[in-house]
Amino acid sequence: MPASRLDVLRWQFDLTWSLFEYHLERLEPADFLWEPATHCWTVRPDADGRWTPDWADTEPDPIPVPTIGWITWHIGWWWTVAIDHAQGRTPRERTEIDWPGDGDRTTAWLRDLRIAWLAALDQLSDADLDATAPFPWQDDPVHTVAHMIAWVNAELMKNAAEVGQLRLLRKA
Repeated sequence: MPASRLDVLRWQFDLTWSLFEYHLERLEPADFLWEPATHCWTVRPDADGRWTPDWADTEPDPIPVPTIGWITWHIGWWWTVAIDHAQGRTPRERTEIDWPGDGDRTTAWLRDLRIAWLAALDQLSDADLDATAPFPWQDDPVHTVAHMIAWVNAELMKNAAEVGQLRLLRKA
């Protein structure tokens, strides 16, 4: 019996997660806030102790090099919003998504998001994949839930590669 579209997307996600987990397991506390360049984006505690990301509403030129802390916040932000959409909840705003504040809590947060994403995927059937996706495209009838799942896989793979490259550069 051939694999369903959902099975293939799930397989792709599991592969991507295994590549990310390789780096998560090897991150050291100092890796998260290591600034690889003077022009970088990171996460910083505000006056209330909330860790907030550097941000600009229009992409700067040149683009700042992100820290692992910033990338892991970014993963948490887009993934939280994707899960909200997949579960039919009102998506949270970017400013509502805080970075947990250290390596162990961040790693646990990302692993919890993985579990929540898998639970959302488990609620889908192959027929659900053809529904219009509300995220990350706003009201675009061309993109489906299958596209959203494939986008999550691609975005996670890109971010995993960025985290891995920064980890390797810091070690070097």
